[in-house]
Amino acid sequence: MEITDSGSVILTAYHSYAPSRIHLVDEGCATPLSPRHSPCRKVQYQGIGLLGRMSSRGARPSSPPSSLERLASRDSQDSMEDYWSEVKNIEEDGERGHEDLLERGSMDEAELEEAWLQEAGLSTFVSGELGEGPAEALLSTLTRSQAAMVKKRVDNYTLTMRKRNKQPARHVQDVFSTPDTLLVDPIPPVPPKSPNGHMPSRCIHRTSSRVRPAFPSFSPVEGRVSECPPPQDTSDSLSFEVPYSEGVTAHRRGRQGDCQDCQRIRRDDPDLPTFQLPRPKLGLTHIQDLSCEDMKKIGYISLIELTTFYDCLGIELKRNRAARSKARESGVFGVSLTTLLENDQKKFPESKVPLVFKKLLSKLEQTGLQTEGILRVPGSASRVKHLRQELEQKFYEDRFDWEQVRHNDAAGLLKMFIRELPYPLLTLQHLPAFAAAQSVSSPRHQIQALHLLIMLLPEPNRDTLKALLEFLRKVVAYEEKNRMSLWNVSMIVAPNLFTYRGKNAKQEEMQGAAGAAHLVRLLITYQDLLWTVPCFLISHVRKLNEAGASKKPPSSEKTKRKLLLMRKRNAEKTERSELTDLREGVIRVHAPQHAKISMAIQLDNETKAKDVMARFDYENGRGTRSTSRRPVQYLFEVGGNIGERCLDPETHLLDVYHVNPHCEWLLKPTTT
Repeated sequence: MEITDSGSVILTAYHSYAPSRIHLVDEGCATPLSPRHSPCRKVQYQGIGLLGRMSSRGARPSSPPSSLERLASRDSQDSMEDYWSEVKNIEEDGERGHEDLLERGSMDEAELEEAWLQEAGLSTFVSGELGEGPAEALLSTLTRSQAAMVKKRVDNYTLTMRKRNKQPARHVQDVFSTPDTLLVDPIPPVPPKSPNGHMPSRCIHRTSSRVRPAFPSFSPVEGRVSECPPPQDTSDSLSFEVPYSEGVTAHRRGRQGDCQDCQRIRRDDPDLPTFQLPRPKLGLTHIQDLSCEDMKKIGYISLIELTTFYDCLGIELKRNRAARSKARESGVFGVSLTTLLENDQKKFPESKVPLVFKKLLSKLEQTGLQTEGILRVPGSASRVKHLRQELEQKFYEDRFDWEQVRHNDAAGLLKMFIRELPYPLLTLQHLPAFAAAQSVSSPRHQIQALHLLIMLLPEPNRDTLKALLEFLRKVVAYEEKNRMSLWNVSMIVAPNLFTYRGKNAKQEEMQGAAGAAHLVRLLITYQDLLWTVPCFLISHVRKLNEAGASKKPPSSEKTKRKLLLMRKRNAEKTERSELTDLREGVIRVHAPQHAKISMAIQLDNETKAKDVMARFDYENGRGTRSTSRRPVQYLFEVGGNIGERCLDPETHLLDVYHVNPHCEWLLKPTTT
């Protein structure tokens, strides 16, 4: 049967496993690759002609596509068979969307700005509570471009409230004492994108690492050692030292041809770039190494930085309405991650990922990693439905028989669990920001955007996503046996993570299919990097804690008592230090779970955290039969200008001592 579609391209797809065509065609700058396909089964889809238009953002809709664009479009579609097969399987299951549970709607300007200010830790602009509080401390630590972005959001909120004939709680002039001339960006911004993330006929350009930032870089407190070494001028390094928004000058100036990233994306190379992580003397910090309070502050700063970063790239950051959901309070499927973890922690207090999710991943690892077509080949729909009902009834009673679950059944249940979450795994409010990252052409800037978005995710979502990505990396590692490449896995997972709702859902999905699969590919490939906290965020938290401590007044009798108690403890600590005659560069490490509970250690330029750990192990007979079962203990810096941070074994302690001279040093096991 002949299929026609006026002014578009018909998708003709082939067998999904063909390593020669595992690549992504960039929508704006990529050179089309010649198709090379295996002569396997041929599938045709009607109505996919819209995909033929997605490869040319700057093209005029009325003009017919060139032969070069048609070739690129056809090649992109041919490599997406697994994606559309998965979409078809989801639709047949009838469990897609949950339109009845979630209302998708755009927020008006006042609601948008109010939600943004609250999530950024600036709720005092809405509530009108004056005084030297956390918001003022946060503002005092922002870079000039970040402060300009906050001022822009507050101005917009003020004007919107005035239009409603309602006086805003606080005016921006009451907060920003810095002259406006210092906050206004002297470089005209790139024209903003439309809400769906598309640029108006201009290809996004990438920043050369040789271009000097338009604004001064984020600098630590004077006299402090920087969290990271100076950024290297190499294309394969990814600097964590300065905010990402400070490194996109070429985008803001609209300069073409100066971006090394833009030149690199045009090459005929299906492989993703390899980025080297810096090795700062203060050590790498992973998300689980920081306290919950510090990670909350990381979230505030990350939202401000992400908004500033997108603004520099000419992308308008949109949000979905945080609608109410009819989430279940018990059971397994359709239950929020927070509720599942509350139920799980009654039995296992340290649970961070839902037990049923971990069980499904474990089942797949045991039986399916080497099975051809794992995740792609669906199980019996009736069988999966029956197993789901049994899980609902028997899982929390420990009566469910996992031996009856086949690997393709477990794969179907896993994907069903993700799809039926009442709130998306990537969160409803941040899905537009993830989708907007698809339209950024530079891999480096896409990774930076994803990096900030991971910092923004709630802890249950972030931990569950990490468990999923670790499993997917294992699947890809067995590609020779299971015939599931990185691109195949990404196409299967993308429709389950990026769900589209509303009257234009089908069109949005067709336009964003390749981009969504590419984002999943980036998440799998760079997951270790994405779960490493950038150095500039940690430096920002240190400055925020110091500013908060200096601005915090004794507003109540309770606070005054706390301050007096803290002063008394500090005095006792100073007295103990004098008694032990601790000299400059000497620290006292406390190890409550060791036989020798404390030790004074002289630091030098080469002393690392692993040396202190080894010293305690030696002094306490580590390696003997009595201590071999003891969990590994790590060195922590506690207090001072950080809540708590587990130190990387390669951390140079003298540098930490200079950055945080008032912290305590504690040796203990990690909670994860």
